[in-house]
Amino acid sequence: MAEAYLLDALRTPIGRRGGALSALHSADLGAHVIKEAVRRNGIDPALVDDVIFGCTDTLGSQAGNIARTAWLAAGLPDHVPGVTIDRQCGSSQQAVTFAAQAVLSGTMDLVLAGGVQNMSQIPISAAMLAGREYGFDDPFSGSKGWQERYGSTEVSQFRSAEMIAEHWDLSREAMEEFAYRSHQRAISAVDEGRFDAEIVPVDGFRHDEGPRRDTSLERMAGLKPLSEGGRLTAAVSSQISDGASAALIASEDFVREHGITPRARIHHVSVRAADPVWMLTGPIPATARALQKTGLGVHDIDLFEVNEAFASVVLAWLDETGADPERVNVNGGGIALGHPIGATGTKLLATLLHELERRGGRYGLQTMCEGGGTANVTIIESLQRT
Repeated sequence: MAEAYLLDALRTPIGRRGGALSALHSADLGAHVIKEAVRRNGIDPALVDDVIFGCTDTLGSQAGNIARTAWLAAGLPDHVPGVTIDRQCGSSQQAVTFAAQAVLSGTMDLVLAGGVQNMSQIPISAAMLAGREYGFDDPFSGSKGWQERYGSTEVSQFRSAEMIAEHWDLSREAMEEFAYRSHQRAISAVDEGRFDAEIVPVDGFRHDEGPRRDTSLERMAGLKPLSEGGRLTAAVSSQISDGASAALIASEDFVREHGITPRARIHHVSVRAADPVWMLTGPIPATARALQKTGLGVHDIDLFEVNEAFASVVLAWLDETGADPERVNVNGGGIALGHPIGATGTKLLATLLHELERRGGRYGLQTMCEGGGTANVTIIESLQRT
């Protein structure tokens, strides 16, 4: 049976909105991790079969196939193609899925997968807002089929996160405690150097800007809710961020012919979907299906990375899966570290890979909620266990 191997996964430090990465062109931001992935693994860039990059809101600096532009901005061979994909928050996780599938099919031997997002320059939902110039207030209004199926119900991640909090009876206090723990875990990880091996510094910028050392439950309690009478505040939501990430996926033939020792095996990739209005519940059925397909149980997974789009998403997932909270987002998540949408998938993969190796774990599972109700799942098996 064919195998798809993970040679490496890395990322930039994540910048806050208006922070250290905000002025960097998205092509240069993506090029930075591409060049480092090639350099530190001693890969001949001419052997890369394709560059698959995730990115949303592909306007301005992110328009025109940013995957291809970033590769060329890195100064690498122009015969290597590139393609940009949009599965909303799961875009670069889907890039890894497509890369693994290409390798498993035997049609490619080496693929660079990753993602980039500069949310400071191109605000979230900019592509949707740009449609107003052409008479579209949102992607759904005016569609007869959509209206007949879902009516004129508001479709929004914020509404979904609020609905989840209500349905699973998650109090504001419980979500704030989760958010506070995310910051504390992230601060410990930064201070102990746990991110150092996965981070590619950018012009002297070395550490994630998101974790708030001065935050407290008392400060969180003083924030206004995002909606009147709601439970969610900015404190329990992921941070708008800038960043890029990349991973190298190779075939069994490639690693053998080039004498490379892979760091992990791609054990499973899949994607599932749930109701698009509820939107952010997708990781629950997606995780269940992935475990069923692999024959693994939740207790077989050593570490989980579940994207912290909102605290309610992860808390509901924990409630439904029965996963051990001490194995989930052990170095903090998007609430503390940020969520550069198109780059988050391979960013989480980088953290998962390095932490599995640090702990000597075997299996790591990554999942995230995505616009439209979809959710990717990636399970890797570390090959660097001691």
